[in-house]
Amino acid sequence: MKSRWKQTLAVRYFGISKIPLIFFVRPGVITLNDAECVIKIPLRRRTQNHLKSLYFGALAIGADLACGLLAMQLIAGSEHNISLVFKDMQADFLKRVDADAIFTCKEGENIQKLIQKVIDSGERQHQSLHIQVTAPEKYGDEILANFTLTLSLKVKD
Repeated sequence: MKSRWKQTLAVRYFGISKIPLIFFVRPGVITLNDAECVIKIPLRRRTQNHLKSLYFGALAIGADLACGLLAMQLIAGSEHNISLVFKDMQADFLKRVDADAIFTCKEGENIQKLIQKVIDSGERQHQSLHIQVTAPEKYGDEILANFTLTLSLKVKD
């Protein structure tokens, strides 16, 4: 397993080379394994809104990364050529995120089942996955936002 800083560098390289907005928010990988992904996006001038809380776009990037990185890692381990896209997103904002945000996706088992379903069927498959947002430095374990992203996978032709 790669160290946290190597995973963070890989995410930032992916951002600068493929999706510059990811690089712009300077995400950090806290945990990335087959079960979960935890991402940190710091509250800084470039990520905050006019109320000095994390901007909606930065929150969406964090949720995308927490779920997407986990799926990308599991797809890479499957040794199949599978395309990944998000079909939809729902967000429930419970409290302003006015500190560094932690995005946690613990859906590794569900993603693995989805990958196997795609491989077995050869058809596009969808699965709704959950991401929680906290800001432990200021609010401890209190959940500040919940995201549900629908992951859509298909074996590439």
